[in-house]
Amino acid sequence: MTRLKSLIESRHFDLAITALIIVNAITLGLETSERAMQAVGPLLVVLDRAILAVFVAELATRFAVYRKNFFRDPWRIFDLVVVGLALMPATGNLSVLRALRILRVLRLVGMVPSLRRVVGGLIAALPGMGSIMLLLALVYYVFSVMATKLFGSAFPDWFGTIAHSAYSLFQIMTLESWSMGIVRPVMEVFPWAWLFFIPFIVCTTFTVLNLFIGIIVSAMQEEHDAEATAERKALHTEQELILAEIRAMREELRSLAETSKN
Repeated sequence: MTRLKSLIESRHFDLAITALIIVNAITLGLETSERAMQAVGPLLVVLDRAILAVFVAELATRFAVYRKNFFRDPWRIFDLVVVGLALMPATGNLSVLRALRILRVLRLVGMVPSLRRVVGGLIAALPGMGSIMLLLALVYYVFSVMATKLFGSAFPDWFGTIAHSAYSLFQIMTLESWSMGIVRPVMEVFPWAWLFFIPFIVCTTFTVLNLFIGIIVSAMQEEHDAEATAERKALHTEQELILAEIRAMREELRSLAETSKN
């Protein structure tokens, strides 16, 4: 069991699984091409099933090695869910699950340390992002009610209800055809409408959304600092062990020298 654990935790094993994930991503993409399926369709299906079998064997091996500790690692749970979805029958009403096989490519996130750091930073940023989402929701609600009251009668398709207003304001926030598509037609009827839309764009696009970026960058920096601190502690611990062994060897040599003199 010790050899098996050292095998699945080795760098070469991780590289092999990563290579299989990439190959599987390519085969799943080729299965969407009619020309590729006509040329090498059976080979792609066999290769896909073989790679899935390797993933199942890998998870079974990890479960046999870690046992109860298997579920303490969120990345192993993620791998289990992704591979489990690929094993579900994809016939009849469940045929849509065939499209979920591409989720196996997301295992690459758990295999590459740099991607794990990015995901860890995003997860760490969720509490702060929740506060900003609440602020953005309040801003949206206030401006949606105002837009419905101000422009709903003249432009019912865009601002007839709060839901229509929220969707139109979302388009404006993304700056997708906001001027020629919505704002200028509104200004032809309400020339002062720019006094409403420009503050909305400043509050959302240039202020609130940039807060998202700031929180994510801060969380990723904290994740990087925490990992660097852990690496420094591990290196310091290793150096202390080496120094302790050197001191023990010196003491042993000293005692041997004294014994030989006597």
